[in-house]
Amino acid sequence: MALRLLFPAATLVFSAAASIIYDGRVPLSMNSTVLDASSDPFNTAVKGSEVASHYTSFLNASESAPTALYNPTHLSPQEQTVAVTIDWSSIFVPGSGGPQYGFRRTELIAPSSFNPAMETGTTRFHFSIKADEEHPLDYTHEYQIVFIEPSDGSHVFGVQLGSPFTIPTAEDLPAVNATSFKILDHDLNVLYTTPFSIGAWHNFAVDVNWDALTLQVSYSTDGNKLKSVTGVVPNLSAGKGVQGDFHFGILKLPLANPDDTPEQQADVVHYGIQMGDLEGLLYSGVFVESV
Repeated sequence: MALRLLFPAATLVFSAAASIIYDGRVPLSMNSTVLDASSDPFNTAVKGSEVASHYTSFLNASESAPTALYNPTHLSPQEQTVAVTIDWSSIFVPGSGGPQYGFRRTELIAPSSFNPAMETGTTRFHFSIKADEEHPLDYTHEYQIVFIEPSDGSHVFGVQLGSPFTIPTAEDLPAVNATSFKILDHDLNVLYTTPFSIGAWHNFAVDVNWDALTLQVSYSTDGNKLKSVTGVVPNLSAGKGVQGDFHFGILKLPLANPDDTPEQQADVVHYGIQMGDLEGLLYSGVFVESV
């Protein structure tokens, strides 16, 4: 993956005309019934065999306060933190193709009814991520945690943690930058990377220009204002007219199994080695606005 040249940081200025299209920030009054019903604001179909609330829960401020970025006065938080976990049962069975034994997945998806508006003109995708210290990730594996996925399975942009999947599996794992966020474009080039420090909220905003086919990344921690950390960079291979679903959660890739055939090793969805048990991430500040 090629590391793009980064531009000097500048404080992100929100347009006065900006308006929220999709809001995934969980109100204080919302409970887990919406998860099990797979109803607004989340489609919860991508999970294992248990009910959605087995893998995802809402945490109040006493359990885990959300990012302070959208609560600048430090009054009582106006949203709940979303705790997303995977375990041995997190094997997704899609409508076709059979169980995805290679993956462990729990993902929250913005309902597809929001897609046309989220993917027209220029839209800004906000999300904040914090480590779940009680349920740490296994950084010998690759994790895809935020992405927009068109029907071809590619990602308009993506956020990655861990050690990238390789065939054969690399000898020295975890990889050197395994505990850093990598923001990827459609061609899987790294646009920005920053350490995933424990105890802090990591706030991101990714601007997607669907007409000019460009991306721009902004970042901050905790209650600090977002600042642009890249310039406007091309994302041409995403293609015009492409639309996809906005996912956040945990998609854990396997390690290549040396006992599998080359064809099986390449079929990362259905084959490979999975290790570990209960793992998790915390999310807050998830919404999409027009720019």
